[in-house]
Amino acid sequence: MLKFATGLIYSFIYPCVTMSSELGLRLIGMIICALVGARVGAVLAAPPITVEVFSLIFGLVGALVGLILTPYFTTRPARFARTVIREMPVEALATALLGLIFGLVVGALLSVPLGLLPRPFSEWVPSIVSLVAAYLGILIFAFRAPDIFQLIQRLRSGDNEIAVAPTTISEAQILMDTSVIIDGRILDIARTGFVFGTILVPGFVLRQLQHIADESDPLRRNRGKRGLEILEELRKESKVRVEIVDLDTESARAVDDKLVVLAKEMDAYLMTTDHNLNRTAALQGVRVLNINELTNAVKAMLLPNEVIPIKITAEGREAQQGVGYLDDGTMVVVEDGKRYLDRTIYVTITRMIQTAAGKMYFARPEENNPKR
Repeated sequence: MLKFATGLIYSFIYPCVTMSSELGLRLIGMIICALVGARVGAVLAAPPITVEVFSLIFGLVGALVGLILTPYFTTRPARFARTVIREMPVEALATALLGLIFGLVVGALLSVPLGLLPRPFSEWVPSIVSLVAAYLGILIFAFRAPDIFQLIQRLRSGDNEIAVAPTTISEAQILMDTSVIIDGRILDIARTGFVFGTILVPGFVLRQLQHIADESDPLRRNRGKRGLEILEELRKESKVRVEIVDLDTESARAVDDKLVVLAKEMDAYLMTTDHNLNRTAALQGVRVLNINELTNAVKAMLLPNEVIPIKITAEGREAQQGVGYLDDGTMVVVEDGKRYLDRTIYVTITRMIQTAAGKMYFARPEENNPKR
C-alpha cells in the first residue's frame, strides 16, 4: 500500500515539475478544489440523492473551478508583481520597503492600546489600522524617495547643516532618444555644465543603438557605433550624472512612443533632435529639449551692413540670386550673386529672417569685388 501511494504521488508530482508552472498550478488547484468540493458535497447531501453522488458532483464542479481560476490567484498576480518590481526604479523600491517596515512598526505600536477596546472592536480594529499604516508608509516613502536618499547621503557625509529644499532644476530628469546620442553635440554641451539634472538612457534606447550598430548597411552601422562611443564618453566626461536605466512601458511598442509615455509618467524632460518627435511630445504636454533649437538660438547674429566673406555655392530661387553658407550652416542669399558662382566674395548683410529651420540672411555683393 505504501509503495502504491508513493508511486501515485510521484506520478503526479513528476509531470507537474517537468511541465510549465501555470499548468502545474492548474492541476494542483484542480485537485485541491475537487477535494474541497467533495467534502462540501458530503456535508450538504440530502435524500433521496446519496452522499457519493453529491460528493461526485461537487467534486467535479470544484475541479473545474480550480482548473480555470487557479492562475488568476497564483501565477498571473505573481507575473504582474514581477513586472512592476522590475520596472520600478531602485530608489522607489528601496523606500517602499522602508515605508512598509515603518508602517508595520507603527501599526504594531498602535495595536496595544487598540486591543483594549471592547469586543468585537478589539479583534479587528488593530488589524485594519496596521494595514492602513503599512499602505500609508509605502505611499509616503515612495513619493519622497529622492528627498530620503538625499537625506541619507547628507547624514553619511556628516553634513549637519539644514539644507534648503532642492530646486526643480536639480531634481529634473532628462530622457534621451537615439537621435541625440548619434548626433553627438550633447557631449560638448554636457562638458560645459549647461545640462542640469540627471540624464537617463532607457534600456530600449541602448538596445536600439546596438541594433543599428549591427546593421548590414555601412552608413547605419557607423552611426550606431558612433552613438555607442558618444554614450561611453558621455558617462565618463560629462559634468552631469548619466544613468542607463531599465525603464519600459507596455502601453507602447515604438521607441519614440515609449519615450513620450515615460516622460509623461515620470514628469521628465525629453531631449531629441527629431522634429516629428518634438512636435508629438509637445502636443502631449511633454517638455522637450531640442538640440537643434538650442543650436539655432546660440548662433552668432550678423547685423545689417556687416561685411563678411562667403563662397557662392549654388543658384538661388529667384533670378540672378546666389546662395552661400556660413561655417555653422546658416544660409545666405546674395542678390545678384549668380555671376560669382563657385567664388568667394565679400557681401554686405542687408536683413535677417527667422524660419522654423533657423536663421537666414540676405546680402548684396560689395562694390569692390572683381567682376567675373
